[in-house]
Amino acid sequence: MPRPVIWVFAILPLILGVLMIAVVGGGERPRLATDQLPAGYDSTLATELAAELPDDAGSTAVVVFSAVGTDALAPEALGEIGTLLTDISGAEPVLVPSEDGTAALGILALEATSASEVADAVVDLREQLDQGVPDGVTAQVTGPAGIEADLASVFDGANFRLLAATALVVAVLLIVTYRSPVLWIIPLTVVGIADQTAAALATRVLAAVDIAWNESTTGILSVLVFGAGTNYALLLISRYRDELRTTDDRFAAMGHALKRTLEPVLCSAGTVVVGLLTLLLSLVPTTRGLGLACAVGIVVAAFFVLVCLPACLVLFGRWVFWPKVPRVGDALASETRSVWRRIGDGVARRPIVVGSGVVVVLALLAVGNTQLRLGLDTADQFLVKPEAIAAAERISESFPAGTSNPTLVATRADAAQVQQAIEGVDGVASVAPAGTGEGVTQLQVVLDAAEGSDDADAAVLALRDALGEFDETYVGGPEAQRLDATDAAARDRGLIIPLILGLVLVALGALLRSVVAPILLVLTVVGTYFASLGASWWIFTGVLGFNALDEGVPLLAFLFLVALGVDYNIFLVTRAREESLEHGPREGMLRALGATGGVITSAGILLAAVFAVLGVLPLVVLAQLGVIVCLGVLLDTLVVRTMLVPSLALVLGDKFWWPRRLGSGRHASAI
Repeated sequence: MPRPVIWVFAILPLILGVLMIAVVGGGERPRLATDQLPAGYDSTLATELAAELPDDAGSTAVVVFSAVGTDALAPEALGEIGTLLTDISGAEPVLVPSEDGTAALGILALEATSASEVADAVVDLREQLDQGVPDGVTAQVTGPAGIEADLASVFDGANFRLLAATALVVAVLLIVTYRSPVLWIIPLTVVGIADQTAAALATRVLAAVDIAWNESTTGILSVLVFGAGTNYALLLISRYRDELRTTDDRFAAMGHALKRTLEPVLCSAGTVVVGLLTLLLSLVPTTRGLGLACAVGIVVAAFFVLVCLPACLVLFGRWVFWPKVPRVGDALASETRSVWRRIGDGVARRPIVVGSGVVVVLALLAVGNTQLRLGLDTADQFLVKPEAIAAAERISESFPAGTSNPTLVATRADAAQVQQAIEGVDGVASVAPAGTGEGVTQLQVVLDAAEGSDDADAAVLALRDALGEFDETYVGGPEAQRLDATDAAARDRGLIIPLILGLVLVALGALLRSVVAPILLVLTVVGTYFASLGASWWIFTGVLGFNALDEGVPLLAFLFLVALGVDYNIFLVTRAREESLEHGPREGMLRALGATGGVITSAGILLAAVFAVLGVLPLVVLAQLGVIVCLGVLLDTLVVRTMLVPSLALVLGDKFWWPRRLGSGRHASAI
């Protein structure tokens, strides 16, 4: 079969990808109240038990009414508010004035179960309140329903904004990299179709295996597919352009380029996939979903780049590189005196000094880790304060601190005895039944302590101690969930981070057939992680005004930085191994740095910019993750891979590759 026909057949995945996006679409799975709670913990069990209540409405809205420009609500205003709540709920209203008379709380049960239904119900409630609230009175909705609705609103139109911003960033950086008005369109189109295919396929897989995901899952997935897919594309195109300088036959050039690119890309993608799959060991269902979804995305990205992109590039011909079209006889990247080769020569003159200097810089940046504080309160999860948070703050001015987000106790034991035990716990302001049926009772407990405080933690622990003698009695609600999330996150970090390191080490050892090089490469990436985390902490506290990191950020940042950071080391050392067989270890490393410096730097800057795009979503956890990964990738690309790794290789020489022996000159063979 003629070679052009073979390449045409390779474009079929692009067509299948478009069909999957347009016709099949993504999967769907019912949202559960425990999807974002750690399995087996007290607060999760409380939520599961409360779901058995026959009158479980799914969520509760708390409305705070306060006077505008006056010190107290007038009695006639309270009467109108009660009538309004009756009209909205169709039942006798629960209206609680504050002791100081400046505010009143209305409690409404919403007949909604899924996150989308709750969000719609809160939107309708807010519209009814705006239209019916008495003159001179403001109404704000908070409580579990209000917070859930405001969290959901963060992602209104988010997929389009995130995709548009990511595509724009990638397009600009590709144009700058290739300085061609045409070439950038091809990889961007291929990766763009891969991104949408990955989203459709990943959610189908998650639905099929019944693993939870949320709106942030597809956002992070899109960023990862664009970043990793474009990185692979840059490596392939760079090698293809080099091969076009040695042969007139573009099919032969692509064949050789693909052969040389296949190993590092497959190893890189495989390392990332294995690392992502470790998240399946997490206690949190949505974290498990993120790991599986992103693993599917990396597989799709690598497949499209290795199968579809070569076909597209070859079919268009070498003219797509215009105005800098590669010609036979042009100097190869490894033979030019590029800025990266000159940097390598500088490192080679004093490798110990350069390497030591980089280590000192990383250590200084890592000092910020000594000040890290983990755990975000509900109010700190948003970059822009929504109505639910403003309402909760207003409630705390006139009511006990825990009123807007009460602690919830679910039990099958004698409700009266459980309530009596709760009333005897220090830090409890009030307790009242919130629902009963099917042998289950839910009690609503208001704490005196402010949300997220040490006193609130102590009150929750005291409740659990006091209720420990009762069978099937669990303490839940926001404060208990935050406490359990902290413990579960620590457990996940302790289990998954060492596992990621071990798997990455094994993957590098299998690729390089070496012991020393993989250990050193992993250590450099770990050093980059701690340096970026420490430096980011100063940015968060000194510039952005955050006072803590989200509990899940350190684990996700470690995963992405280690798995993706190793990519650039793989790209460099596989080329160094290839060049060393011909030119010896020292010259091989310098030639590899000159040949890959431009493409790896472009890939690193692109990946850093793509992760920074997460900041378009007004959710603190995504902004924090984006900043840490962005800074870490830049450190890894511009400093560690450019200076530290070459200095280690130059100082150790053949020992860097031990027990493998690359030889010291032309045609030396590997053991």
